[in-house]
Amino acid sequence: MTTPHATSQPPAVNHRVLAMLRAVDAGRAQLTCSAEPDLFVDGMPCCDQFTAHVLAHEGLVRPGQPGTPGQRVPAVLTTAGRALVTGAQAAA
Repeated sequence: MTTPHATSQPPAVNHRVLAMLRAVDAGRAQLTCSAEPDLFVDGMPCCDQFTAHVLAHEGLVRPGQPGTPGQRVPAVLTTAGRALVTGAQAAA
């Protein structure tokens, strides 16, 4: 098993990625504590878990607190995730 790590290139930023990051920024999202963290928005599973995994593995979102495997915890933006959201807002 390999350890997830951030790469030098963030994922392609599209409307879905930005919506997911904005939901995390607004405090509406949770992550499961897992090697492949699932994202929940407003209590519902996110429709694109592949992208949710990429956001976590690329270091754009992270659990806001420790938890046991499978437990849902608040999701928070990392500095890199916040920079993507802020950059998208500035470009709009």
